Amino acid sequence: MLFGALEAGGTKMVLAIGNENGEILDQMSIPTETPDITVPRIIEYFKDKNIEAIGVGSFGPVDLDRNSKTYGYITSTPKLPWVNYDIVGSIKKELQVPVGFDTDVNASALGEATWGTMKGLDSGIYITVGTGVGVGVLANGKLLHGMLHPEAGHVLISKHPDDHFEGVCPYHPNCLEALATGPSIEKRWGKKAIELADRNEVWELEAYYLAQGIVNYILTLSPHKIVLGGGVMHQEQLFPLIRQQVLKLMNGYINTEQMKDIDNYIVPASLNDDQGIMGCIQLAKLELQRQA
Repeated sequence: MLFGALEAGGTKMVLAIGNENGEILDQMSIPTETPDITVPRIIEYFKDKNIEAIGVGSFGPVDLDRNSKTYGYITSTPKLPWVNYDIVGSIKKELQVPVGFDTDVNASALGEATWGTMKGLDSGIYITVGTGVGVGVLANGKLLHGMLHPEAGHVLISKHPDDHFEGVCPYHPNCLEALATGPSIEKRWGKKAIELADRNEVWELEAYYLAQGIVNYILTLSPHKIVLGGGVMHQEQLFPLIRQQVLKLMNGYINTEQMKDIDNYIVPASLNDDQGIMGCIQLAKLELQRQA
């Protein structure tokens, strides 16, 4: 059985064909331009692939409420050509197959929960740290939705007393996304993250901020596993720094087996950066099952 998968990012769209085992059989990417340019290219890719369903993990915010008139829409995104765009409806109309839909980072969480390091757990979070910060949440065995969906990259954190950087978020000067993304690292230090690998002060500050967010997530969501991915997290020296800082901030308050074995609690993504597209395959499977 073949499924389509679309990881719709703000910079590029990753398109793939996979099977029920999560195996990726074909994959390509195209730039994210305007809908009238990008969506026809998406349709062209999938239309002759004999897929049973397609899963879409999209940049957002998006409307995930099936009872809403705008379910399946990208809503108030800063990518202006995509504001209030019916991405699910457009794809369904052209391909005539079920369309599973969620945020891109929830799709990554689902990929890790189905085939990766969160497999077998009923709760966990996937944090991506790259151009932005996004958090996908698995709670009680399901992806977490509510009024909208988690936007936990915008939790407010305390600035380091020696950090006078103004942040890169247009909404919050002291949210995690303002202070800990790839663009914030580049703007603060004058070089891209990959060029700063040997600068300990860069990663100590990054860990200081990421650990604050993670402590907030531990205290509010109580996840069984925390997985970090995205371009910034390719700097593997971050992981021990983050773990140490989390323990320092927690100050012994949470005393679970996971916290005692923190090296296996806060971990890197496990699916070779394919967790998002594999999660989209699973979204397609689940939607086919739901409609059946």
